[in-house]
Amino acid sequence: MAKKKAKPDFSKPKEVIHSSEVDIFNTEPEVEPDFIEDKVDDVRPEDKEYENLPLVVIAGRPNVGKSTLFNRFLQRRIAIVNDQPGVTRDPVEATAFIHEKPIHLVDTGGYKLTRDIGSKEAELDEYVVERSLEMIDKADVVILLLEAGVITGEDEEFIIKMRPYWNKVIAAVNKTEGGKNEAEAWNYAKYGFDELIFISAEHGDRFGELSDLIEKRCDFSKVKELSKDRPIKIAILGKPNTGKSTLSNRLTHSENSIVCDYAGTTRDVVEGEFSYAGKAFKVLDTAGIRRKAKVTDDVEYYSVNRAIKTLDECDVVFLMIDAVEGLAEQDKKICSLAYEKGRAIIFVLNKWDLREEQNQKAVKAAREWMNIMFAHMDFAPILPLSALNGEGIKDLLNTTIDLYGQLTKKIGTSSLNNALQDWLDRYPPPASKTAHFKIRYMTQASTNPVSFIIFATRPEVVPETYITYLKNRIREDLGYDHIPVQLELKGSRKKWEERDS
Repeated sequence: MAKKKAKPDFSKPKEVIHSSEVDIFNTEPEVEPDFIEDKVDDVRPEDKEYENLPLVVIAGRPNVGKSTLFNRFLQRRIAIVNDQPGVTRDPVEATAFIHEKPIHLVDTGGYKLTRDIGSKEAELDEYVVERSLEMIDKADVVILLLEAGVITGEDEEFIIKMRPYWNKVIAAVNKTEGGKNEAEAWNYAKYGFDELIFISAEHGDRFGELSDLIEKRCDFSKVKELSKDRPIKIAILGKPNTGKSTLSNRLTHSENSIVCDYAGTTRDVVEGEFSYAGKAFKVLDTAGIRRKAKVTDDVEYYSVNRAIKTLDECDVVFLMIDAVEGLAEQDKKICSLAYEKGRAIIFVLNKWDLREEQNQKAVKAAREWMNIMFAHMDFAPILPLSALNGEGIKDLLNTTIDLYGQLTKKIGTSSLNNALQDWLDRYPPPASKTAHFKIRYMTQASTNPVSFIIFATRPEVVPETYITYLKNRIREDLGYDHIPVQLELKGSRKKWEERDS
């Protein structure tokens, strides 16, 4: 008889980890080809929306440079690049430009010939191959990436698989920079490809010629630029096997993310889009984040880095917590990082359907327990959910829309200072000979993240307790009751009416 997992005891508070104690992975630079630029241009492909884009798929066996080529088209890091075979699993998709014309570009997982039948790894490999072949079937152009050198059994088997799609295949033999290995590369000519080109994804050799071949194969006549409102961006974060990919697929009504019991299935950030209540959403499914001490693999290190970097581009974080197993150390660390960046956070208690008790009393106990564990996050919503069954999805999305409204809310300076005067009258600043100060005025510095600046005569002597009071008043009186609020004090001797406009 299978042993039941013990449910978390909500009545017994565990050790509370404060944000000052958090130590998560270092954000060291990844080793990537030197064409990659971290600089963000004023206009990037994902800032625009298109319909009827030609679908271009990069395919091939593992470790031939598919992700490097994908990143070259994008000219920035999207897909993880590593010498370890089989790094890419989920298809990674993005809008790229060929001679200023947009295409929908997909990096697929590598086609593996040798698989240990019956193992979890083999099951995952089968998923990867299946997803890759699905993308190839839908593609307008397939870049079959090969490697200069010995032709492997995987190459030959995959070439056979490509025969039904021969009219849309461009065979590109990689790693021929400076003419290197071209003699071996010519061995692929015996397969009778319509297009055969020698390239270097890392160094860019003949990249322009490859782009020309792709452009000739694509039909851009039906491409239209869409005028869409900026989508609400959601990052799904949490430790491995908490149901992040299941939720992502549920939201997008797709199978974009591979779902498997194998821990660490997701490596790249998998993006998807959906609409709800007349609003556009973009979801970022990320790799599971384990404790730093357990991460010994380079690929997992990069996966975790990518997951953490989604905090720089998202609006709302779904922090996935296993409702059966309870909180993990990493949940508290992820929460602290999101809080410091001013992101709205929803604690998602997933797998709620697997708990023995699912009534309102259990929900209340879970909320009380979470508030103890995250003392500084008592404003964040806590929602029970079953990503597998779809229970709680409507509440989750309605809450997300509400939080996004708070993130983007702007308060006029006049209204702010009327409120500030009321707060000062209600609870005057403490006065003493050594800590005398006057609070002059307040402005809203930014939205999303929401931050305010209060100007005072001697900001350095304003007690922390009074700053907390003002921050609580901002949150409760101005409509920011479920998101982080940042507050900074600066020196000024002018009243707000007298300041320069």
